[in-house]
Amino acid sequence: MLNYIWIGLIVIGILTAVGVDLRNEAADTYRNGSSLEAAFLPERAPGPLHAALEGVVIIPAGVFAGHYGLTQRAGQVRQESSLSSDGGTITLSIDESSPDLWREMARAATARDRLLGSVTSVRWGPDGTTALIRFTLEPIRFVRLRAVTQAAFDYAGTAVTIAIGLIGIMALWLGVMKVAEEAGVLKIVARVLAPVMRRLFPDVPADHPAASAMIMNIAANMLGLSNAATPLGLKAMEELNKLSPKAGTATNAMCTFLAINTGGLILIPATALAVRAAAGSANPGIIIGTSIIGALCATIAGVLAAKILEKLPRFRKSLEADHE
Repeated sequence: MLNYIWIGLIVIGILTAVGVDLRNEAADTYRNGSSLEAAFLPERAPGPLHAALEGVVIIPAGVFAGHYGLTQRAGQVRQESSLSSDGGTITLSIDESSPDLWREMARAATARDRLLGSVTSVRWGPDGTTALIRFTLEPIRFVRLRAVTQAAFDYAGTAVTIAIGLIGIMALWLGVMKVAEEAGVLKIVARVLAPVMRRLFPDVPADHPAASAMIMNIAANMLGLSNAATPLGLKAMEELNKLSPKAGTATNAMCTFLAINTGGLILIPATALAVRAAAGSANPGIIIGTSIIGALCATIAGVLAAKILEKLPRFRKSLEADHE
């Protein structure tokens, strides 16, 4: 079901991006094909141009707002730029100080963080320290759709990077936990939990397979053995379902067991430590104490909620009716 939700969200995101892009195209938001006049201040006086002239493009606030049909004037635009040696093209270097519209356009431009334009006229001043230029930026289309596509590739790369970083730390902790399991630590924890489990699950007989599966699942989760805990949890739910008066309907024991698993009580948060280490955290282990306290509070809250709700007639009616 979760996969369908994710697919639906992706489709909605793509359709929304396409809709916004089509609206911008109809409104000519990016003024494709329209020329813009600006002043160009080179870092050095033009001479025999052997290379591109680095400089600054200056556009008055009113001119910029009028060109793009903006209602708010953000102030004079000063943009680092580069004029080609033949004066035929210009490159605008887009950064955080650039107008929001240009930053949006740069996300769909040919070069990353650059806007390329063709210069239609250049008129140098008499002293050669400034020029009046007229240029047309490259056509910009499907900005939002390209942003969605780029984000998908970027986050896919991030996921791979994090996953590779997880290999080492996860191998270490899983190895430690496997040694603990072989040494009998899991059984010791299970024996410690047995009295508590009898109070939490009074409807489950102590010698029933569901009881042992739940104890082993909770013990494995507490020790960070999530891979081992998953089949034990499925086995526990399967056995608990056999105790239900109506197969397929959640019992009090099922709800309480689910609340414990959802609370995520764990003594060694190996996965969180691995993610922090892969992300370059200076001190990945600093979260151990707060993780244990947070998970303990969540588990207590979940168990209390399950125990309180199971006493209400509204939540007992279905099973009692079927049992009768």
